[in-house]
Amino acid sequence: MAEDLRLYLGEDGADAERLDLLTGQVRDQLRQLDVDDVAPLRADQAPPAGARAMDVGAVGALLVMLGNSATGLREVVTVVRGWLGRGDGTRRTVRLELGGDVLELSEVTEAEQQRLIDLFVRKHGT
Repeated sequence: MAEDLRLYLGEDGADAERLDLLTGQVRDQLRQLDVDDVAPLRADQAPPAGARAMDVGAVGALLVMLGNSATGLREVVTVVRGWLGRGDGTRRTVRLELGGDVLELSEVTEAEQQRLIDLFVRKHGT
């Protein structure tokens, strides 16, 4: 595998300070997983302007170096799903980019979220 995953976090109404705090919390959780490294993504690596459901100016961005772990991607997705679920009524959005594919999660049902995640992980988790 040995691909890098780009992870973009967004929360409605979050200012830069709040988003930095949230991104740091997710980064700390991801660093506990079986991944090579997790680092902030530079501004010039942001998603293209107008990316669906994402406000580039309000996105916390991380680069997750998955390495050769067979379970790393699934573990990362589990952390991300947990973060989405802890929004306490505030709309949160996550965009994952890996190998040219994009998975965006926000206000979808649990079943639809699971179906999309399974497809994404199945394609990239080998």
